[in-house]
Amino acid sequence: MWKIGDIPVDGRAVLGPMSGFTFPSYRDFMKPFGVAVSFTEMTSCMGVIHDSERTASMYLEFGRNRPTGLQLFGGDPESLAEASAKALKTNPAIDFIDINMGCPVPKVLRSRSGSALMDDPARCGQIVKAVKRRAEVPVTVKTRLGRSMESLNFREVLDEVVSAGADAVTLHARTAKEGYSGEPHFDMAESLQSELPVPLIISGNVFSLDDAVSAVRITGAKGVMVARGGIGNPFLVTQIDRWFRDGRRIPSPTISDQIRWCKELSDAVIAEKGEAVGVRKLRSIAPKFVSGCRMCNAYRRVLATEPETREDLFRILDRIEERMGSERAHATCTHEEY
Repeated sequence: MWKIGDIPVDGRAVLGPMSGFTFPSYRDFMKPFGVAVSFTEMTSCMGVIHDSERTASMYLEFGRNRPTGLQLFGGDPESLAEASAKALKTNPAIDFIDINMGCPVPKVLRSRSGSALMDDPARCGQIVKAVKRRAEVPVTVKTRLGRSMESLNFREVLDEVVSAGADAVTLHARTAKEGYSGEPHFDMAESLQSELPVPLIISGNVFSLDDAVSAVRITGAKGVMVARGGIGNPFLVTQIDRWFRDGRRIPSPTISDQIRWCKELSDAVIAEKGEAVGVRKLRSIAPKFVSGCRMCNAYRRVLATEPETREDLFRILDRIEERMGSERAHATCTHEEY
């Protein structure tokens, strides 16, 4: 058990924020697999301030998945503080506020948000202070090693945000320039948790139990973030949770298990977004449920292109299960498949 501020966190597996994926029905679907804490999609502070309908959909519905933090991005301390206060007034169920200081996407960088904030560590601290003044919940930060390998200033950034009152920090062990490619540099954050007075969540390329165990062993982190690696492989969270609780290594699920979970998620997504929008979204999710199995590339292409309705999707899934339901899933999948 560890804490984000005064919020108890029971478990090591953390569901990371992913734009276009960690909407309410996806978070609720992942929770029973062993998610200890979740983050919303990255949400614009200006969208919150100006009552954007699209932005509101990201933080108004929290369902049964608690604790969950609202992740905000922006470059101005007072705007982030105002957005935090407004969001909490609108939805008191928000458990904590997370400030994105690590996103490498160009359109975010152009607004001096995301990892662009790492150019000015003092400003990172000012943001945390401003949000802490207005938000009556814990405040956390997600950042990276630096803008590039030539500017590895994450320790300076962490010093500033922790001194300013951050209740936990997440470190993605790549630079902003590296984006999501290449191997993360966990060795650069070796034993980092021992240097911090607040919990560390470690992030980057967690696609297997061994990835999670290695990241925690090297850094000492309290939490390990599952993001892309959990899309289509929700049981990874269960494997991580079980290992850190009692040291048991449990086998990967069968394709039949994967099909059942895919249908469960599909119904939840369609219920949230409607059939037309939901099925389009599922075209990017359902193929990942059959990664790593025999003939997976062919099945993935069909799932990504053919379904127009729930009936179409379920018919394809039934066909896959009939042909190979007893096979183990994710036995040979690679990071590149994602």
